[in-house]
Amino acid sequence: MSGFCVTLAEADDFEGWRAAARALVMAGVAPAEVAWRVEGDPVPLFGGGPPPVPPPDAPPPRVPRDFPELARLVCRHRDAERFALLHGLLHRLQAERGLLEDAVDAAVARAQAMARAVRRDAHKMHAFLRFREVRVEDGVPAAPLPPPPALPTASGAPGAAGDPALPREARSVALALRDMGVLEEAEDALPEEAVAAVPSAVPESRFVAWFEPEHHILRAEAGFFVRRFASLRWSILTPGLSAHWDGDAVRFGPGARRADAPAEDAAEGLWRAYFAAVFNPARLKPDAMRAEMPKKYWRNLPEAREIPRLMAEAPKRVAEMVARGATAPAGRRQRPVHLPAHLRPPPDVHPDMAADLLHDTADFAEAQAALRRDLLARNDLPPWVANATQPVMGEGPRNPLLMFIGEQPGDEEDIAGRPFVGPAGRLWNKALEEAGVPRDEAYVTNAVKHFKFTPRGKRRLHQSPDAGDIAFYRPFLLREIGLVQPRLVVTLGATALRAVSGRVMPVTKARGSLLRDAEGRPFLPTVHPSYLLRIPDPAGKAREYDRFVEDLGQAAATARGLAG
Repeated sequence: MSGFCVTLAEADDFEGWRAAARALVMAGVAPAEVAWRVEGDPVPLFGGGPPPVPPPDAPPPRVPRDFPELARLVCRHRDAERFALLHGLLHRLQAERGLLEDAVDAAVARAQAMARAVRRDAHKMHAFLRFREVRVEDGVPAAPLPPPPALPTASGAPGAAGDPALPREARSVALALRDMGVLEEAEDALPEEAVAAVPSAVPESRFVAWFEPEHHILRAEAGFFVRRFASLRWSILTPGLSAHWDGDAVRFGPGARRADAPAEDAAEGLWRAYFAAVFNPARLKPDAMRAEMPKKYWRNLPEAREIPRLMAEAPKRVAEMVARGATAPAGRRQRPVHLPAHLRPPPDVHPDMAADLLHDTADFAEAQAALRRDLLARNDLPPWVANATQPVMGEGPRNPLLMFIGEQPGDEEDIAGRPFVGPAGRLWNKALEEAGVPRDEAYVTNAVKHFKFTPRGKRRLHQSPDAGDIAFYRPFLLREIGLVQPRLVVTLGATALRAVSGRVMPVTKARGSLLRDAEGRPFLPTVHPSYLLRIPDPAGKAREYDRFVEDLGQAAATARGLAG
């Protein structure tokens, strides 16, 4: 028998659960004394009253950093005991601080399994949801969607599905698509017959999708579709909830039926043609395909109609491909685009001429400018580059003693257009001087050429490049190294080390070691000077700075030895 009952507003109400669970833990209420339910669910047979108010001096519960995200995901699961499970974990975490690290604990394992199921469901929604176009004329669908059955009014007589006097659940989803997705009308809303007479700017089309998620994920995943289809007006219908985007905000309404969504539109043929064109019969793996695209989603996918035919034709098409044999390569000689411009043979040089007969006559400054132009000419720059002021290229002499490679430009470098002029750069200059390395014998650049940041008011907070960013800029960095031709490369930090070596390596283990990249060029890893700026302890900061100066001196000595 439960002593208390907590009612949440929605099936995925994480904020409501968190507030209630915090109060329960602060009040010392054991999980076994609480029954959890969602508004509209049956009241527990032995349910109790509201929980007690916690004492004003009760300390708030403390949890590990990973618990809120785990709880957020579990709250979206369809398991009726999800809220009680999370309450139990929160209660135990107050005494068992390392509970989430215990993979064999039954409650932890169950919660982790729920979180994985929710993430998997969200992935399937992103991959298998298909919008279909509904033409809109004068603010209403040109071909109205089927309304749900008429529901009784308060007096017991059947009412029209579009009657504003009825509860929201009684309204037709087709009417919810009207007026760019506004679901709830004002009390003085116009009658249905007057809507067409009101001039309003409405979109010519609305895109409607039907999806049957296994869990309560629509509210959380609506933002994904807003970001991807921000310029469209769309609605996503599910059995338990509907989401409608009008260009300004997402509004949520009651669930729908499959019949409320259009069966198909004019783009169905394009989907099927595209899928058939990219289908590779030689790589057909039915078991893997069914695992990644379960049959339950096929009825919502226009391309699924082609799957049985394509699978049946696959053996014959593979046999024809084998009989035709391999495609002959193009007869024309390919341009060596992977080589730096100054190393490419002139067009009038015979391709069989020995490489040592070629001489480098390109101007260094022009070669650097060409590198910058080639970067700016790319049409596949990462999206965040649009927020940066300019690319920040390398600076220094050709054939230097040392070439230093940092992570990316900072705020000051982005504005000035020069590398290492910010706080970390000034510290590096000071250390370089103390190490006895003349500044004119050093070339400095960054692995990533644009400033990646997150805006916070008037500030721009540094955001570390991810693996994709490093991979995108790596060809430009390798081309720059070939152009500069230093005696020794010094990588500053993990990003530069990964960009030069081509793999993930811990800086702490590789620091101070003489390594070689895939081309056989020597490089020496050390920390990034920004690391020194983040050390809070003055004594520790001084020790690490002295060690950094030693690293720079070691790099210079190593480079001079290599030159000899």
